[in-house]
Amino acid sequence: MSETRSAPLYCPYCGEEDLRPNEAGHGAWECHACARVFTVRFAGLLSRAVTR
Repeated sequence: MSETRSAPLYCPYCGEEDLRPNEAGHGAWECHACARVFTVRFAGLLSRAVTR
């Protein structure tokens, strides 16, 4: 398994792609278009398989 995570591709608030890592903590990103700081973290896995 990889030790590094993928960077977010766009801001979840405005959809722009001008993102940079933030010094606030691990997984924090800042959007230079809307001036928001957000975090990305893994919440977990589903306890059952998803069927279609």
